Amino acid sequence: MAMRAGRRAVLALAGGLAMMGVMGMSVPAQAASAYDYGFTAIEGGPLKLDSYRGKAVLVVNTASMCGYTPQYKGLQALWDKYKDKGLVVLGVPSNDFGGQEPGSAAEIKEFCNVNFAIDFPMTTKEPVKGPDAHPLYKWLAEQKGEPKWNFHKYLIGTDGKLIEAYGSKVTPDSPELAAAIEKALPKG
Repeated sequence: MAMRAGRRAVLALAGGLAMMGVMGMSVPAQAASAYDYGFTAIEGGPLKLDSYRGKAVLVVNTASMCGYTPQYKGLQALWDKYKDKGLVVLGVPSNDFGGQEPGSAAEIKEFCNVNFAIDFPMTTKEPVKGPDAHPLYKWLAEQKGEPKWNFHKYLIGTDGKLIEAYGSKVTPDSPELAAAIEKALPKG
């Protein structure tokens, strides 16, 4: 009797998850790693996170017209300091917070180049919260919550698993973030 009840519960759960998928709701991706996701590069073409396998990745939702926009300078400094040691800084422009990233991919790229000499990888503009969020951001939110504002940071380990999330007030040069990056870098 208990076995039948347990089986019914499992079937009900499976049916519920299937229905969520049919209804367009996010089904938890608990077994996934960041390597299962990809973007379109700001220059065009695919930007697969699998290409960063074995590296630590700092994913940051960015905006050009935000009070935190000067963090681009610190993100570039992190990239310059750690790119040869196994860190990828990945900028994900988003217009989700206050409409502070209204530009096209070309405009965003030009703004970043002219004002901050950005050469770390960036994606095209993506939603990062809510039901329309990019699938990577849905996966990240399931583990550590959605970004609350621009320049929210997620640190992904060399195994593709999420290590930690950092709010906008944690700057790229903060000791807390630096220590976490140092620990996350590939060994050897």
